[in-house]
Amino acid sequence: MTSPLPEHRKAPKLYIGLMSGTSVDGVDGVLARLSGGQPPQVLASASLAMPADLRQELLALNLSGEDELARGALAANALARLYAQAVAELLRSAGIAAGDVAAIGAHGQTVRHRPDSGYTVQLNAPALLAELSGVDVVADFRSRDVAAGGQGAPLVPPFHAAIFGAPEGRAVLNLGGIANITLLEPEQPPRGFDTGPANVFLDGWCQRHLGAPYDADGRWAATGQVLAPLLEQLIASEPWFALPPPKSTGRDLFNMQWLDARLAAFDGPKPEPQDVQATLQRLTARTVANAIDAAAAGTREVFVCGGGARNAGLMRELAYCLQRPVRATDALGVPAQEVEALAFAWLAQAFMERRPAGLPAVTGARGPRILGALYPA
Repeated sequence: MTSPLPEHRKAPKLYIGLMSGTSVDGVDGVLARLSGGQPPQVLASASLAMPADLRQELLALNLSGEDELARGALAANALARLYAQAVAELLRSAGIAAGDVAAIGAHGQTVRHRPDSGYTVQLNAPALLAELSGVDVVADFRSRDVAAGGQGAPLVPPFHAAIFGAPEGRAVLNLGGIANITLLEPEQPPRGFDTGPANVFLDGWCQRHLGAPYDADGRWAATGQVLAPLLEQLIASEPWFALPPPKSTGRDLFNMQWLDARLAAFDGPKPEPQDVQATLQRLTARTVANAIDAAAAGTREVFVCGGGARNAGLMRELAYCLQRPVRATDALGVPAQEVEALAFAWLAQAFMERRPAGLPAVTGARGPRILGALYPA
C-alpha cells in the first residue's frame, strides 16, 4: 500500500498541467490553483506549436519503422524540452517560482494504445522535464489502469464530473484527434468512452490535399457535399464503432491507411476531395451522436472542448446530428482549449494526494487506482 506524502509536500496548491494530444499540433499548458471543493483558478495558460520536424517524427512513430527505440527516445527528449519551455512561459507569465508549484502533470504523446494487448505507450521524458523545470513531475497516467484490466482511457471523465457536473443530464465532448465523451447524468456515476475519429482524418485529409495543417472553421468542408453512401460504408465497415463501452482507440486504428483502404473499397464514383472532407466531418458528428443516443438518450446538452471546438463547421455538424444544444465549455467558464491541460493538473494533484483517479465504470478496470508515477525535481 502506498504511504501518503508528508504534510509539507501537500501544502502547495499550485499545479501545472501539460497536454499534447492525438492531433500532434502543439502543447497546451495551464498553471492553476486547485483546492478541494472550489473551482480551479487558472493563473496562466500557454500554447506552443509543435515544431514541424518533431510533429513529423511523432506521427511516424505511430507506425512500425526502423530504429524505433532510439528515435522514440530522442523524440521523447525533444518533447520534454518543449514541455519545459511551456512550463517556463507559465511561471514567467504568472510571476510564480518553480518551488511554489506542487507538481506538473505531463501526459506525454501517445504513439501506441493497445489495452487489448495489455499495453499503452506515451512518449515522454519526465525525468528530463523535472531536471529542466525544477518541479516534481507526475507522468505515465494510463499504465496502472491498463495493468488493472482497464482501457487506460479516457482519463478526463472524473475531472469533467468534478467541474462540469449539474443536476440536468449533459455530456462533455472532447474533440482532439480522437473524440471522447463524458456522460453526466442525474444521480448516476459519470461514464465516458471514446467515440471514434475527430480531427485525425479532418486534419490528415486537409494536409494531403491543401498542404494546410487543418481545415479552418470547416471552410473547405463547406465547399463539398456529404456523400451518404460513403458515410454509411465508413461506419458499417468498422466493427469498433459497434463495440459497447468501455472502449478507447487511437491512431493505431484510425489513421490515414484506414481511410485510404476504405476509399479504395468504395463502390461508388471516385469522390472529389472536398466531398470526402465534408463526409469525414459528418462522420465525426454522426458517430458522436450515435454514441450519445445509444448510451444516454436523455442527454439534454453537449459542451465541447479540445481543438475541434474552434471548428465552426464541425460544431454546426454536431448540432445537426445531435439535435441538442451544442456549445463550447467556455459557456461553463473554462476555455475549451484549456480543459485537457487543466485535467492533467487535476490528475497530478490526485496522485500527489494519493487519491484514486481512475473510474472503473469508464475504463473497465478491476477497481479504482492511483494513476501516475512521480519524478522528483
